[in-house]
Amino acid sequence: MDQPSLFVAIVLGIVEGLTEFLPVSSTGHLIVAGSLLNYTGDRAKVFEIVIQAGAILAVCWEFRAKLVRVLRGLWSDRTAQRFALNLAIAFLPAAILGLLFSKLIKSVLFAPVPVALAFIVGAFIILWAERRQKNRPGDVRIDDIDAMRWTDALKVGCAQALALIPGTSRSGATIIGGMLFGMSRRAATEFSFFLAIPTLFAACGYEFVKNRQLLAATDFPAFGIGFVAAFVSAFLCVRWLLRYVSRNDFVPFAWYRIAFGAIIVVTAYAGLVDWS
Repeated sequence: MDQPSLFVAIVLGIVEGLTEFLPVSSTGHLIVAGSLLNYTGDRAKVFEIVIQAGAILAVCWEFRAKLVRVLRGLWSDRTAQRFALNLAIAFLPAAILGLLFSKLIKSVLFAPVPVALAFIVGAFIILWAERRQKNRPGDVRIDDIDAMRWTDALKVGCAQALALIPGTSRSGATIIGGMLFGMSRRAATEFSFFLAIPTLFAACGYEFVKNRQLLAATDFPAFGIGFVAAFVSAFLCVRWLLRYVSRNDFVPFAWYRIAFGAIIVVTAYAGLVDWS
């Protein structure tokens, strides 16, 4: 399928928006959803760039006040300068490794079964991290993202680089990584949102330039609807997640990952679904 139907565009846009910032891997869900909806290939990758941009803009809109304060204070406010520097430092590991190994990773791991296995492994890491934070509450030393040091940002950035493996989840890697490195659940979640902005914009820009020749004027209606669906669903998801983490942990997401991954693996090896 070269061009998505409006139904496919809406479904994939909602999938992207709901999963981009949860610790469940938007890439993994899009690979599986694309397989089920029979929308795969190079044109599908361009569509994913568009709906990912919609999800990123939702975060920019939700945190617009903070972003404006940082931009205004870049030349005079030490807190704003430190925050911007931390984002830049955290962005680098994934950017460097992505440029070096993205082609290899895509050729080997961008398929439903490897994604499902990454889902399950990531789930057990989430369960371990949540138990560790509950058993060692004294390890939490950062309750506000403005209190982060550059070394904290670098550690979270290295954790984010693990999300180059599809199914790992970029938000999951940064949030759980932040928690393991001494951040509170809410602080790690907020920093994950902000780190998504340069990371995903850079990834979208790179992929768009590389694949721009695949775009056609006939794509705009479906692509536009997918963009809007991703923006709206991501905006609602971000607001919900901020409320959720103030009172709850990520254990339910871990069990969801295990169930989701197990279904993919079982149906694949039982021959019930051809995920290839």
